Amino acid sequence: MDLKELGTALTVFQLHPDSPLPDFSGIRGFFSVTRTPEEVSIVCETDQVPMGDFKREDGWKCIQVVGPLDFSLTGVLFSIAAPLADGKISIFAVSTFNTDYLLIKQGSYSKARDLLIQAGFRFA
Repeated sequence: MDLKELGTALTVFQLHPDSPLPDFSGIRGFFSVTRTPEEVSIVCETDQVPMGDFKREDGWKCIQVVGPLDFSLTGVLFSIAAPLADGKISIFAVSTFNTDYLLIKQGSYSKARDLLIQAGFRFA
């Protein structure tokens, strides 16, 4: 399975579930919004984070599973997450219609990449 490194720094931030979404009409690059009854989680490039008083976690890098992936596939995310978990590397996963993305803290990224290569993954 091929993986691809997305080169920009990412930030994960959290809004109250009733908060209006910031204006992201001009946003470019990686961007994901998930709203649940408990929260709104947003992932975007660090230089695109709007001003505001909210919880945030900076310093993420992203690995994309080269897709698109068929919905009938099973175990894709597990096959990538398992060697990282064995190496004590935590992830923040984001899935889209086409594929999966794994966010890894920048300080662990080099080790994570090495572990994935050892597990048989190729970086495109």
